[in-house]
Amino acid sequence: MIEGILHEGLIYGILALGVFITFRILDFPDLTVDGSFPFGAAIAASAITAGLPVLIAILLALLGGILAGIVTALIHNKLKVPNLLAGILTMTMLYSVNIRVLGNRANLPLLQVTTAFSAIQDLSEGLGIPAEYGVLLFLLFVVGGIILVLDLFFHTDLGLTLGAMGNNQQMVISQGVNPELMKIIGVGLSNGLVGIAGALAAQYQGFADANLGQGIVVTGLASVMIGEFFIRSNKIWPLLLRVVIGSVVFKGIMFLGRYYGYVIKMTPNDLKLITGLLIILSLIMTKLKTGKRTRQAAV
Repeated sequence: MIEGILHEGLIYGILALGVFITFRILDFPDLTVDGSFPFGAAIAASAITAGLPVLIAILLALLGGILAGIVTALIHNKLKVPNLLAGILTMTMLYSVNIRVLGNRANLPLLQVTTAFSAIQDLSEGLGIPAEYGVLLFLLFVVGGIILVLDLFFHTDLGLTLGAMGNNQQMVISQGVNPELMKIIGVGLSNGLVGIAGALAAQYQGFADANLGQGIVVTGLASVMIGEFFIRSNKIWPLLLRVVIGSVVFKGIMFLGRYYGYVIKMTPNDLKLITGLLIILSLIMTKLKTGKRTRQAAV
């Protein structure tokens, strides 16, 4: 069970990193995630079943997620649609697109093809390493690489400007920077990461489904908020790391609820309720901590 928690926590940690960029850095509540996650899964599954290499399939999923984010940003920028509604519009349209990508069906299995995880398991067994440890090392390498790249990106001029957008958009505008372009880059980057997470999730689960992203933005948001209780820092890489830690903890809570919830008469249908309550609890605790720091500063 522990290996499963770590595996899923790291995969969905990539999703949470994307949600972190829009919700925390850009201050851009984005519901495109519910569409771009299954979009990445659908693209990767279709590409793999078509005979393309796994790496190419994941890169295509990345590109698909970026395009989905760009569409949301363009709807928001050019049509002056509120960000939440723009994300809902893109998410809704992506459902039909996902069905098309999956070959006009809602589900595409990946049981008879080579995926990233089947290849890693075969390699691990050849080296005499337990398959679950090989998968864990692979995911740690992927997530660590993404955190490193994001850390480097947010130390560039473009990354710093993107970070300033969420704190003070007017200051960015006064510096001659186009805020619409920053939103396109930020939302595109966020959903690109979500597309990668979708591609890996489909390969891990052995199928892609058009409904794979239902309510997935809540999972990402819960991971972001839970992670905020573990590491306090103003540096970007600890902030990214705590998001992934939050994802692992969140998956652990969900696993415990799934396997031991019968003790309190809980069923799998209650997991969405538990997720929502976790977010509400995180918001309350954050508010209490903020109020406590404010009172201490006043003293």
